[in-house]
Amino acid sequence: MEMRTVFVALWVLVVVLKLGIAMRLPLFVDEAFYWLEGQRPAWAYSDLPGLTAWLIRLGTEMFGDGLLAVRLPFVAISALVPWLLVRLTAREFDADAAWVTGCLALLLPLLGSLGVMALPDAMLALATVLCLDAGTRLLRGVSYGAALLLALGLALGALSHYRFIAVIAVGIVALASLPSGRTALRDPRVWIAIAFGAAAWGPLLAWNLANAEAGLRFQMVDRHPWALHADGWQFLVIQAGLVTPLLFAALALAAWRMRRMPDDAARFLALCGALIVAGFFALGFVADTERVSFHWPLPGYLALLPLAGFVLLGWPRWLRLLTLATLVAGFLLVNGYYVAVSSPQLRERAAALKWYPSNFAGWDELAAAVGEELADMPDDTVLVADNFKIGAELGFALGDPDIRVLDHPINRHHGRAPQLELWGLQLDDRAGLAGRPALVVVGATDVKFSALLERYQQLCERLGSLPVSRVVNVDRGGQRFLLVRLDRDAPVPDACATPALAHIDAPASGARVAGRVEVSGWAVRDIAGVESVVVTLDGVPVATAHYGLPNHWVGGFLQGRSRDPAQPNVAFAATLDLRDRPPGLYWLGLEIVGRDGAVERWAEQPLRASAPE
Repeated sequence: MEMRTVFVALWVLVVVLKLGIAMRLPLFVDEAFYWLEGQRPAWAYSDLPGLTAWLIRLGTEMFGDGLLAVRLPFVAISALVPWLLVRLTAREFDADAAWVTGCLALLLPLLGSLGVMALPDAMLALATVLCLDAGTRLLRGVSYGAALLLALGLALGALSHYRFIAVIAVGIVALASLPSGRTALRDPRVWIAIAFGAAAWGPLLAWNLANAEAGLRFQMVDRHPWALHADGWQFLVIQAGLVTPLLFAALALAAWRMRRMPDDAARFLALCGALIVAGFFALGFVADTERVSFHWPLPGYLALLPLAGFVLLGWPRWLRLLTLATLVAGFLLVNGYYVAVSSPQLRERAAALKWYPSNFAGWDELAAAVGEELADMPDDTVLVADNFKIGAELGFALGDPDIRVLDHPINRHHGRAPQLELWGLQLDDRAGLAGRPALVVVGATDVKFSALLERYQQLCERLGSLPVSRVVNVDRGGQRFLLVRLDRDAPVPDACATPALAHIDAPASGARVAGRVEVSGWAVRDIAGVESVVVTLDGVPVATAHYGLPNHWVGGFLQGRSRDPAQPNVAFAATLDLRDRPPGLYWLGLEIVGRDGAVERWAEQPLRASAPE
């Protein structure tokens, strides 16, 4: 079978798979915020230039408000990238090698999943390939077509993300390193193209000048420690895993061998790819490691893919087949993750695991619960979200881009706080409600458990009262939301009763148990206190715990902040009888009853019952 036929068939399969995932994958929180930005079109925003938001707005204007409409422009862009790489490789090297490059691009996990989410990386990849294409053309002689292509790539990159600066810097260095590149840089047409690309940064620079450089400070200063740390070594392991080890080795060999080739195009691509990947590797020792950054080197791999065939053709057949097999496995693994995240059943089973995909989970359930609560409240009720994630996701689900958002560490941590302030959506305290009733949606899992009580107390200081009307436990509590009704004329209490805070000490999450099981833990609630704790199994009450046992450790864990009147007697114990239950997976939970009558369902944890011996 001809490689061209293989490529076309593979391209069709990959695009169909991406469309299927894009239709089912719940909206990621960043996508939701970009949708929110698209409802207020601007040249630039606090986190990004404007192009991502414009594309989302274009998709929804043309195809409605569904998930696929949001993502369709990005799927289309990602589908174009492999074809452009094929054209570049065929023109500069070999037609047969071009189809190999195209197949590698389709299966490379970072590219094979590109576009299933409405993120700036799709346009960033397109802009990178256009600039690489233009660069290889310029090495053979400057033409108006090459200059125009360069201008287009530079402009699209500037309107996509701050990270495109790395592509520009590396591209100029690579051109300046080659005699034919230096000749091209002396041509005024090239500088006109560069000037056009530089002008595309104007809106972003103007936004930063008008807003105390908030975007630049977040991207370049605030989010990075800029101090040496040892986590940088993980870059090689992560990238080898994402690219797949054998292809990663082939790309590294290609960069090394081609750096001194007489072919200017090969040297240019090798230099661009190596410098980008090596640059991000070095950056990893001083930059942010808390947020996702594994996709940053993708522009470097785009430059090296056209060269990979030269290495692979020199390998024995069995090694080439093994490279292909690992590449297919990597592609299936990454896209399989998105398929798994799209399944409510699989998300629920992962609720107690570290990799639980909280940023994808529960938004439809939350929106349904919020809709029911609002239907039972006055028409002038103000909907208030605890943070930008909740505000943006509910905004998309409910078709309401004007949801008010409270100040939250997450807003600042992700660079969204300045934008919310500019839009006038940030709510500082109860006075901002202007006497109207409100429904506040609090994200109980959006801060560390050790900081949750402090967050509740901060909300008390701003809102004056936190009467929980409903608890939404998504995926057994993997995501927890508290719906708090603030009535129009309710007096502000002198002391605020917070939502409950609890923990099951034994049995441990995921423990295997049999027969009679001792359940113990603790529960606190500021001011109101806890009246009783009921143990549940699969959501059904099965035992009433003995509450009020002493536990001095809790006070230290909560750093003395707890205002529960029963402190330190806040522990509970109960006996759970599993002797009559069949072996299998169960979910252990708590129902906490306050002294004021409030009832809250706590998050559940898995328990595996075995047959009694």
